[in-house]
Amino acid sequence: PPTVPPPPGPPARGSLSLHRAYLRSPLGLLRLGQLALGAAFWVTVAAHKYEGAAHFALFAAVLVWLLTLALFGLSLLGRWELVPWLGSRWLLTNLVHDLALGVGLYAAATGIMGHKAKQRSFCNLPGYSQHCLYSAYLSASICGGITAFLYLFSGLYCLSRRCQDQRDII
Repeated sequence: PPTVPPPPGPPARGSLSLHRAYLRSPLGLLRLGQLALGAAFWVTVAAHKYEGAAHFALFAAVLVWLLTLALFGLSLLGRWELVPWLGSRWLLTNLVHDLALGVGLYAAATGIMGHKAKQRSFCNLPGYSQHCLYSAYLSASICGGITAFLYLFSGLYCLSRRCQDQRDII
């Protein structure tokens, strides 16, 4: 009797390699800035004593930072098609992430840290001997504000690509 050939296996995936064009693109460079300044924001907040609404600011910053890291990693490896439902809409996914989550949550976190810095502005006076969190809150607020603008720029970049009927992030 003739032998039946084995069923075909799953398609072979290519080896992992960096998507260098993405890394040199405006979106790739903006993502690197977002990751660096976002990490500076939440490390500054987490390294100092914080209370009240600063918990939300830290939560928002870490959440957006982790999601940005995932978007950056998938885009850098060119593996966004592995994400169910979102992979086929990768430009729209980046757009919503940047404008809704990035700008929205970082603007709120920046406002919270700016308000806390304003509350602590009295301890910035010369001769004040107690531990003062003014400079930590102020530097976190500045990092958060710049990060929110980076998310706005990357969101506008994705929006302009979408309006030009382009489907790719580069």
